[in-house]
Amino acid sequence: MIDFYALTSPNVVKIFLMLEECELPYKMIPVDVWKGDQFSPEFTKINPNQKIPAIVDHEGPGGQPITIFESGAILQYLGEKTGKFIPKDARQRYEMLQWLMVQMTSVGPMFGQFVHLSRFAPKGSDYGVSRYRSEVLRLFDLYEKRLSSSAFIGGNEYTIADMATWPWLRNYETFGINLASRAHVVAWVQKIAAREAVKRALAKIGAITSTRETASDDDKDRFFGRGRYARAS
Repeated sequence: MIDFYALTSPNVVKIFLMLEECELPYKMIPVDVWKGDQFSPEFTKINPNQKIPAIVDHEGPGGQPITIFESGAILQYLGEKTGKFIPKDARQRYEMLQWLMVQMTSVGPMFGQFVHLSRFAPKGSDYGVSRYRSEVLRLFDLYEKRLSSSAFIGGNEYTIADMATWPWLRNYETFGINLASRAHVVAWVQKIAAREAVKRALAKIGAITSTRETASDDDKDRFFGRGRYARAS
């Protein structure tokens, strides 16, 4: 059994997809980040970085429990555990891994900062909004070019690179992206959405509740590390 510490963010959705695709038994344990659950001593023991997702596999290597945090590491671990969604051929595996790293190092940070500055930051953040929106558009164009010559993000087969990227690119309306000139991205988003495991994952995610809509200003300050929670040194 795998304990899966989660809520509903794109980085969490990745792991829902992988667990459902691999049909692994798991128990979802909600971590309401808007309430500050991630800062509890109990969760900090699981992930000292105090972020979700994280898993505890009670049947890890050698039959012993293992804790894994960071979504990319979790995807790789589950892929190696099951022998699924990671190419066995070395060249194909590294082709896939480099695209996984693009998501981890570019898509996640750039998209995340754009959402934060455009939706949560105080007025006067025009430079930041413009900077990150430009990067979001550049990355959509990168994936459009990639998918014009490749069936999937990581190559010719569905892999953890797709699972890592899909939760971000599927939200193109949230980012205000016009996909009229990005038909390959649209087709790929729809192709992944049609998978039965993805449908199961989204159904489970849709049933999760949090205090996001009722979070106080202090809750939001704690979550974003601002106000009295900001670090000056």
